[in-house]
Amino acid sequence: MNAPVTDRKIRDRADVRSLEAATRDSYLPAASTWELLARGRDLYGDRTAFRFLETGIPGGPSADLSHADLFARVTQAANLFTDLGVGPDDSVAMLAPNKPEAHFALWGGEAAGRACPVNNLLNSDHIVELVEAAGAKVLVALGPDPDLDIWNKALEVRDRTPGLNAVLSIGGARDGAEDFATALAGYPADRLTSGRRIGQGDIASCFHTGGTTGAPKLALHTHGNELHVSWSACLMLDVRPDDAAINGFPLFHVAGSMVFGLAFLAGGASIVLPTRLGMRHPDIVGRYWEHVAEHRISILSAVPTVLATLLSQPVPQTDISSVRGLIIGGSPLPTEMADAFEESFRIPVRNVFGMTESSGIIAMEPIHAPARVPGSCGLPLPHTEVIAAAHGPDGVDVSQPMPAGETGVLAARGGNVSPGYTDTARNPGTFTGEGWLISGDLGHLDENGYVYVTGRSKDVIIRGAHNIDPAMVEEMVNRHPAVEMSAAIGQPDAYAGELPVVYVALRPGTTASEEEILAFVAPLIAERPAVPKRVHILPDLPQTALGKVFKPALRLQSIERVFEEALAPLRDDGVAVSVAGQQSAAGLSARIALGGGAAEDAAERVKTLLRGFPVDYEVEFAG
Repeated sequence: MNAPVTDRKIRDRADVRSLEAATRDSYLPAASTWELLARGRDLYGDRTAFRFLETGIPGGPSADLSHADLFARVTQAANLFTDLGVGPDDSVAMLAPNKPEAHFALWGGEAAGRACPVNNLLNSDHIVELVEAAGAKVLVALGPDPDLDIWNKALEVRDRTPGLNAVLSIGGARDGAEDFATALAGYPADRLTSGRRIGQGDIASCFHTGGTTGAPKLALHTHGNELHVSWSACLMLDVRPDDAAINGFPLFHVAGSMVFGLAFLAGGASIVLPTRLGMRHPDIVGRYWEHVAEHRISILSAVPTVLATLLSQPVPQTDISSVRGLIIGGSPLPTEMADAFEESFRIPVRNVFGMTESSGIIAMEPIHAPARVPGSCGLPLPHTEVIAAAHGPDGVDVSQPMPAGETGVLAARGGNVSPGYTDTARNPGTFTGEGWLISGDLGHLDENGYVYVTGRSKDVIIRGAHNIDPAMVEEMVNRHPAVEMSAAIGQPDAYAGELPVVYVALRPGTTASEEEILAFVAPLIAERPAVPKRVHILPDLPQTALGKVFKPALRLQSIERVFEEALAPLRDDGVAVSVAGQQSAAGLSARIALGGGAAEDAAERVKTLLRGFPVDYEVEFAG
């Protein structure tokens, strides 16, 4: 096994290129995630791998687990799963928060076969579909909990999934399910009883991606994919055995499992798990800096919404001198927000760009970079090629990389790129036969190789013949002193197709009117068609479980609003009109209910009034 890298400081593209002197396979320190944890046992032994906080109160009870004990529990879990019928082509599904037992299941599942961590916030129907699509033989789930409604879903999955051989409960035996910790105790902790020899090309996991509607969409990761991302992040963040990080991300997301999970374990660091609620625990967020001081956290992790929350808090009076950087990802990082954080807390901010299909990271800014490059999300990982591909009427053309500084669709190729989806019919348009991953993100590379993400290609606002990048609009809106976060979307329009509108959330304790914000931003946008038509202030912007702004919810609001306005003449004639936006695998649409004695020609009038709007809809008559 490779020796730990603790003296190499990655600062720029030349340093990243120096890591490529080794071949891609020999660059990695192990052949599998299980071997990487074995390496942690050998190198870091009794050092703390996990510290689980049982409450959100600083100084409260916690439980520590060493790197040696982590490897032992993972190995026992793998052997248990093997005994329950899990082989290399089978999966262990998980419905559990980010706590040590979930890591036993995750990495043990990868050693026995495949792991499939599932978002417990999904409805039961979708969870059943994912568990079946993954070929799961075992389900590990959190037992009854006052704050997390997981167990009832687990029981429903068990009843509806005949392929499951067993359901194991975290937190005690119940409802015919054996306690996970008790079940582990009878198995060897030093070897895989299956005798399996895991290679870098073997499938390690399948992660759900692509939203919460439509058929199951599971991205496969090989052991090499996960090692490539974790080891690269370990080097580019210069993770050391005396480092500590807070990981409040869920394990069903690559940020929690790979970027701020396995990467830190690879460097021998300690990971603080902030209760089973993660960063949703009010005491963790409200007393964040106290936790940072108490556990001597050295590397912070966040998404922009968390960063905004920290900025709204007073500068801490506690000792946070242990912190040497904050790593942020999840969505484009507003430059003003990063500037404000660095100015307030004197902590450098480093950006990350990745996706589930890249096992978590495509590019990142090295923690030792001389300074943050505004607007950039860093350099491609070692042994990773990134281009901005031309986007024409026939789609993305990876054979035509755009010159430096010119916008295209970002594409990546390298050891981090997934071999594809479990359903190979979903691969076209995302994975190419030449190994490229088409990200769907708009962006460019500069002359120094830094990657810039400026928006989603599907998020482009098309106003007549003008393509408008929403990230550019948001950047200008975020300069208003009262704006905490913003999200620009295309509002349906019967004439232009779409008009740019912006939804904003204000900073705590500030006030501003929608008209004031619009007047502020209009002179800042050079391209007149990109000036927002409207600004809408909301108490909070809708977010995903990972703190990303959920733009489909805003688009649905926008559809409902413009359709209600367009159908006002029907109301004037005494027709009751109700509009409800809806989302399906086919996209966003609307359902229009007509009542109040609506005449039979009312449906035809709807067609006339909505003619030109680029949104599908259906009309029904209410009883």
